[in-house]
Amino acid sequence: MNLNRLARIDLNLLVSLHILLEEGSVSRAADRLSITQPAMSKTLGRLRETFGDPLFVRSKRGIQPTPRALSLVAELKSVLGQIDGLLDVGEFSPLEYRGEITLAISEYVGFTLLPPLLARLQSSAPRLRLRTITRAERQLDKLANGELDFAIQIQREEYAAEFSVSPLAASPLAIFVRQQHPLVEQTPTRELMRQYPQVALYVADREELIGGEMMARGLFESDRGILETSHLLTAFEILRETDYLLICPAYLARNEGATRDIAALTLPPDMTFNVQYSLIAHKRTELSPVHQWLWQEIIETVQSMRFRIVHRG
Repeated sequence: MNLNRLARIDLNLLVSLHILLEEGSVSRAADRLSITQPAMSKTLGRLRETFGDPLFVRSKRGIQPTPRALSLVAELKSVLGQIDGLLDVGEFSPLEYRGEITLAISEYVGFTLLPPLLARLQSSAPRLRLRTITRAERQLDKLANGELDFAIQIQREEYAAEFSVSPLAASPLAIFVRQQHPLVEQTPTRELMRQYPQVALYVADREELIGGEMMARGLFESDRGILETSHLLTAFEILRETDYLLICPAYLARNEGATRDIAALTLPPDMTFNVQYSLIAHKRTELSPVHQWLWQEIIETVQSMRFRIVHRG
């Protein structure tokens, strides 16, 4: 693409050429463009200079296109249609949308949210490509520069005005261990917990989150070592085979398949902590129909999950 050459060309000339080809008459083309015939003739002169070809020659039946002009008909119509599409937002249709949306979401949140969300999207937006990233630091910067479209994260202490924030759900934390773990028969205390190795699930931008200081300083401590991972199923397999413990959202205990042979214990009172998950986007997407639609789909999916949990009792 020669942008320097394009910058020197008045693209309105392409519209004039398209109309001249349709009308086969300088006067009729002038009428459609609401300009005088001399002005249309001048435009034709500029077109000839731009394309280096006469484009039209006079005959008894008006003007006839040259082979060069005829070769432009199909491509010219396509190009003008594409330009028109760029200018016309049009009516957004999830069924027809073919683009990609990138979502930052931890595996342990995606493990619960993505199945019902994708169940909705497979029928409402079958051509949408949803790309998820489970490890992404500096998420707000990535939302602002377009590397991310959305992030579902533990809510931060504060957000700049350039971000949209919608709280989704909150969950207490729990201690997950194998069912035969020594802690199962005891009342967990901070001192007891420190005696066992610990699996820590990866949390992006931990220090900036609500409760981040507590999570960094006191919640994830062990005298026996810590393994950090972003892979939830790997963490559960480690629990089944070892004396490691895992502190993570209590709602994961509802997934009986994933937590087979694993017990969920209550944290000591001085370590009790609720995490608030929120959906975040940058204001750059607030006028984008697809982003606003998917934003609402995510919120409604979470709301439907809450409804099912309540009615299961």
